[in-house]
Amino acid sequence: MEHADLIVIGAGQSGLATAALAPRHGFARTLILDAGEAPGGAWPHYYDSLTLFSPAAYSSLPGMRFPGDGDHYPSRDEVVDYLRAYARRLPADIHTSTTVAAVTRQDGAWSVRAEGGREFIAQRVIAATGDYGTPYIPDLPGRAEFTGRVLHAADYRSPGAFAGQRVVVVGGGNSAVQIAAELAAVADTTLATRRPIGWTPQRPLGKDLHWWLKHTGLDIAPIRRLLEKVPVSVLDDGRYRTALHEHGVGRREMFTRFAPEGVVWADGTKVAVDAVVLATGYRLTFPYLTGSGALDTDGRPQHRGGIATTVPGLGFVGMEFQRSFSSKTLRGAGRDAGHVLSQLRRQGT
Repeated sequence: MEHADLIVIGAGQSGLATAALAPRHGFARTLILDAGEAPGGAWPHYYDSLTLFSPAAYSSLPGMRFPGDGDHYPSRDEVVDYLRAYARRLPADIHTSTTVAAVTRQDGAWSVRAEGGREFIAQRVIAATGDYGTPYIPDLPGRAEFTGRVLHAADYRSPGAFAGQRVVVVGGGNSAVQIAAELAAVADTTLATRRPIGWTPQRPLGKDLHWWLKHTGLDIAPIRRLLEKVPVSVLDDGRYRTALHEHGVGRREMFTRFAPEGVVWADGTKVAVDAVVLATGYRLTFPYLTGSGALDTDGRPQHRGGIATTVPGLGFVGMEFQRSFSSKTLRGAGRDAGHVLSQLRRQGT
């Protein structure tokens, strides 16, 4: 059994930022527990061509600037390298290949049990595992009959395997558009969405959107409930919209069902399809907190700004719109982590 002042579950951007700031808030010994083989969270598992929509100047964690030209947009592999370099500097012990199975409150402290039976004890715990582990797969009629391939964007890597095929990409967000744009160079590609795609310019008036968010204060404004209602929009400097147009990628209203050899569109037209890629997002789940008292009946965390409201000594970092627009981003992880750490430190044991 290993003891610590603070246990952070997850070694992605949010968990690493939390561990970096923990000593400033009086946590002398911090443990990070992560299921992966190395720090980096979901980043090593994203598709090969993924590029950040925020420039390097707005993509840093506390205490370590993202390397390179501040105006360039880092690739997936650059982010992975940055996070792993960041992890090596941390004043924390990182246990990788350690999947947390249960977190329970015992004798005024938290017991964290990993698969295999290893146990860790701390007065404070922060859940920073994000939502990447639970891709959302919509229940689409006829899927069992479909003889082609259905995969979530979480399992998509590169377009090569789809060369010469007919592919439908489901979704109208950034990932869907990025994937469709690169698939279109090698495959007959269609975007299926519930509503028309919304486009947001990446560099309005010559400045990156994140510059505007910072200087207007919108990046940190506490308007979570409003942000949750904003329709999905694609951030683009023109390259993706141009790629879709040049490769003839059509956008159609979401199909109504699968057929054995394809899909059926809303107008009743049936078209043959080889593969369907679901860029339908993820769902936030904390299975290891089941029975802890921290979740509601639907399994959602009961919190205010990342501080659990039903049990003491527990916090969350890395949830979308947790406190602001920049929550769940590289640039926002540190701000949310600092807030949660300060609040947890004030709580009595």
